Amino acid sequence: MKLGMVVDLDRCIGCRTCMVVCKEHNAQPPGTWWNRVFTPGSPEHQVAAGKNGRIQMYFLPVSCQHCENPPCEKVCPVGATYTDERGLVLVDYRRCIGCRYCMAACPYGVRQFNWEDPREAKTRAGYSPGYSYGYPFDHYDKTGRLVYTPDRPRGITEKCTFCIQYVDQGENPICVQACPARARTFGDLEDPNSEISRLVRERPALRLREELGTSPKVYYLLPAGSRQ
Repeated sequence: MKLGMVVDLDRCIGCRTCMVVCKEHNAQPPGTWWNRVFTPGSPEHQVAAGKNGRIQMYFLPVSCQHCENPPCEKVCPVGATYTDERGLVLVDYRRCIGCRYCMAACPYGVRQFNWEDPREAKTRAGYSPGYSYGYPFDHYDKTGRLVYTPDRPRGITEKCTFCIQYVDQGENPICVQACPARARTFGDLEDPNSEISRLVRERPALRLREELGTSPKVYYLLPAGSRQ
């Protein structure tokens, strides 16, 4: 099994719902966004996103790419970042020492440093300690590593986990569940009969910065103007 995600750039409408539900269901402190949406080709950037230098605006969601060859894992001095048997790149929050080597090594800029204790932020907002919008309890992987907790301490690095707390219950990541345009598909890339495998086979797709050899498990289906 090799879990991955496909994002259809023709379908993405830039509503940022994925950003908001990701933040809420993963108890991210203020200023932290595991999932971000960029706008290549927007007037303020004047990016030639289409062929022949034509300006084309579209929305580009970016979060952890769950690389098969993750540079973040290689530089972690304490083994806090690791890849599980399904290909998910995860962080054991009890091991992380906050050195931020992984942030420097990540070519996608998706790793976040937790500057503020989520418990303190939620207390100021009026929530009771331990409260999380989505999944309120600590979650461990099969080997006992802590991979989700709504009460993460300050001073650690964190990122998208493909919502392992939901995936382990047989559900999709929350960004897939909440996307109103159904732009995201999650599944097993090694299953030739899965929807995600079919999309990658049948539609022109790319992966971000493939030339670096990281082999991301997030594929982007190209917008129509880029396929002409």
